[in-house]
Amino acid sequence: MPYDTTLTREQGDRYRAAGLWPDRLLNDDLNAAVARTPDKTALTDPRGRLTYAELGEQAGTCALAFLDLGVRGGDVVTVQLPNWNEFVIVTLALERIGAVINPVAPIFRQRELRAMLRLARPVAVVIPASFRGWDYPAMYAELRAGAPSLRAVIAVDGGPAGDAISWSDFLASGAAFDAHRHELDQWRPSPDDVTELIFTSGTTGEPKGVLHTANTLAAAVEGGRRCQGVTGDDVVHMASTFGHQTGFLYGVRLPIRAGAAAVYQDVWDAAEFVRLVERERISFTMGATPFLADTLRAPNLGSHNISSLRLFLCGGAPIPPSLAEEAGRRLPSRLVPLWGMSENGAVTMTLPDGPPEKIVTTDGLPLPGMDVTVRDEAGAAVPVGEEGLLYARGAFTFAGYVQGRRFTEAYFTPDGWFDTGDRARIDAGGYIRISGRTKDIIIRGGENVPVKEVEDVLLRHPKVRNIALIGAPDPRLGEIGCACVVPEPGETLTMEELRAFLTEQQLTRQFWPERLELLDELPMTPSGKVQKYRLRALVQEGAPAPA
Repeated sequence: MPYDTTLTREQGDRYRAAGLWPDRLLNDDLNAAVARTPDKTALTDPRGRLTYAELGEQAGTCALAFLDLGVRGGDVVTVQLPNWNEFVIVTLALERIGAVINPVAPIFRQRELRAMLRLARPVAVVIPASFRGWDYPAMYAELRAGAPSLRAVIAVDGGPAGDAISWSDFLASGAAFDAHRHELDQWRPSPDDVTELIFTSGTTGEPKGVLHTANTLAAAVEGGRRCQGVTGDDVVHMASTFGHQTGFLYGVRLPIRAGAAAVYQDVWDAAEFVRLVERERISFTMGATPFLADTLRAPNLGSHNISSLRLFLCGGAPIPPSLAEEAGRRLPSRLVPLWGMSENGAVTMTLPDGPPEKIVTTDGLPLPGMDVTVRDEAGAAVPVGEEGLLYARGAFTFAGYVQGRRFTEAYFTPDGWFDTGDRARIDAGGYIRISGRTKDIIIRGGENVPVKEVEDVLLRHPKVRNIALIGAPDPRLGEIGCACVVPEPGETLTMEELRAFLTEQQLTRQFWPERLELLDELPMTPSGKVQKYRLRALVQEGAPAPA
């Protein structure tokens, strides 16, 4: 479908001239790796391995299968797979025919998916037949009634189920047209065409659909790759879901860009990660702060050879200084704090030759091709070291939101800076430190919790008179959701009742509050707005409800 993007010709010319937009597709990097090292292992997941030659062959077959299914350039295909090799195959296949991938995390359920399907309008979805006990074909059978664009459901690791096509049958349909493989080149898209549509949490109850091109994604990947010196000799590990930008950029795209090997975990387990580092000689991993904390607490950390691990990139939530210091003592890798978002990928990170203290105290420097600025509410730059609103712009910046140009432009200043929704400080050396958020979200272990959506669901509970969801500190996840509830007169509410209700409402489990506080009333401004900063203080101090 056509997209009303906000990238301009002038921006493109500038980024190309600076060497920031390579005008290459991910398939170009794949072809280079196949030509250079066809027998090298490209992907390893818990279910198998693929060489670069095998990856190239299967991606071509998959592209032919999508064409046989009627998928064409600009069509959206939603991919809700775990971190399996098939996700990478589908990514390459869709790009090759000019279609748009819509990565979705496996945790999402009906409530969130209805909004995503309405906005993305996919013609097909690729899902697991089952993952962690969840029946995905049954869920999509329920969702199809509200998704008129959806023509096909493809299920991996299972036979035909209802209207779903099995992965093996799907690939067989592509293999039947193998004689036409050479014709795939006629479907080649421009590197400036939209190639990814990924959703991020908003504050209005509706997710924002972030659009990226091959050039913006390549710029984001290449910026981090060059700064950290990732090459074909590295072994890249990823346990963050490919349905988030971290996993998609640095688990799916980075290894192919570098010609490296990739090792995937579909379910995070720190002890297994330690075993994989030794067995696969993993040198690079990236994940949210809880991944780092879990690794340091892994019971087998001292009993395996993890000397190959040289880079541990960490973002999604602030790294407590004590945790960063412990990582420096106990891990052979260099810890690399970073800050980024779906709209830009990683924007800042610490560099190999930077002062060691910056690892503990900052979120890094802007990567080449990106700029950041901190401004006050009136739009004026704040003095060095003072907190303000964080803005970013540069070659990694997304092409717009799927909601359209007018919607997108509301997030940009007249002089082209993107409002990140975060608050930060910049020191005299240009290092930033994220200090808070203007967006009403909770970041639970790197996962954005859409606060308003959860509050709207909880307000439907017959015992709930008023509700405010806030973040409460958590030593592992950074923060968890705390439901501050004012019950109906004469009623009370338990966490068990809350969980049962959220199960009925089909809300994604990771969005559920994990703490419940019953209050007599919520602190309000004179205009009737909940003063969440007061609630956060009360919860952190364990104080009684406001009088």
